Amino acid sequence: MGTRQLQSSGMLSRQQLLYLFNRFSFLTSQPDVKKRVADAVNQKREAVAVTTEIQEDIFLEMGVDPRFGIASLGKVNMTYENDQDLMIQFYKFVATEEVVCDEAELGPDEFAERMDIQQKLQEQQLEMLKYMRKFHLDDQSAILEKLHRQMEDANFDNAASVLSSEQIQEMVRRRCNDVKI
Repeated sequence: MGTRQLQSSGMLSRQQLLYLFNRFSFLTSQPDVKKRVADAVNQKREAVAVTTEIQEDIFLEMGVDPRFGIASLGKVNMTYENDQDLMIQFYKFVATEEVVCDEAELGPDEFAERMDIQQKLQEQQLEMLKYMRKFHLDDQSAILEKLHRQMEDANFDNAASVLSSEQIQEMVRRRCNDVKI
């Protein structure tokens, strides 16, 4: 069996990156791979070390030197910054890795609870955004500015990313009163 030359220069192509992203997503959704990551965490290893090993295995499948492949991931933002579709897939890939690590580190019960909390928060954010659309654009801008300040004050804690309809109404009411004066 001959050894083939692994790619170790240039930049990964769009097709190579998409293959990596899709393959990683598929593999990390498999129960045996989830168990592999969880077992590593139980043995006091970093979950991200295992997800990196999985990525390195995929690079070998692709004929890419794993060290070169991992280094190339750090250049995706600069190289493909104008390829919106690829950048979306890249951020999904990064998010998938985070979820895999969180699931392994938290365990099934705590992970399910966190995901439930996250889903409820996203539903609240969506309702807030739908409600905001009822207001004038100037009011919407002011609401988003207040939300931004609130999140900064809370050190970007997700719980601070929602304003209630009452808070929004009060803010718009105050803005209207300030304009009339």
